[in-house]
Amino acid sequence: MVIDKESIVRALRVSILVGAILNIINNPGLISFSFSGLNIYRVFLTFLVPFCVSLYSSVLANRKKCAETTVPE
Repeated sequence: MVIDKESIVRALRVSILVGAILNIINNPGLISFSFSGLNIYRVFLTFLVPFCVSLYSSVLANRKKCAETTVPE
């Protein structure tokens, strides 16, 4: 299978780490818990984009690995 549990867990970890860093860079008020002017959609997308990129790269890697293991006879 191209998408497996391990790929999803890895993508979640990457999105939490990268999304948190990007949110702090883009919204420095989050450090002081100042939520005024915070756009929740941008915060959500900042976590969603790294998740999608990580999952996509895992799918491509798994697909390539699956193609290499299946040898035509």
